[in-house]
Amino acid sequence: MSSTFARAVAAGAAKRVPIKPIVSANPDQAKRRVLTLYKQWYRAVPLIIRTYQLPYAVETVQEKIKEQFMKNSHVRDVRAIDILIIKGEMDLQETLLNWKQDCHVRDYFENPTKVQEPTDFLGKFLTQKH
Repeated sequence: MSSTFARAVAAGAAKRVPIKPIVSANPDQAKRRVLTLYKQWYRAVPLIIRTYQLPYAVETVQEKIKEQFMKNSHVRDVRAIDILIIKGEMDLQETLLNWKQDCHVRDYFENPTKVQEPTDFLGKFLTQKH
């Protein structure tokens, strides 16, 4: 099988083919789609608070939304941005249609639990990084 691939490469079959975009054709279009999604989330905040009876202020929820968007601000690949937008749209839809439980929404606001460091010899030995 590898010899078939080698012959194909030698014959010039492995040419550079441009990768087709998922949705956005260029970075500007992807940026517009990100901003549109961001605005949709911001507009939905009062409804989310009311639906899930969150004990947080509107500003707190908006800050959490901004934090979630800023986690991926380093991504520059248009295809990766499109995938993140699609996931964000699905998450918004699930939230607005009440397909999530209260605990799923509240997980965004809870501090992540820290893994306790082992105190005994065996626990320390097993968690060593080599």
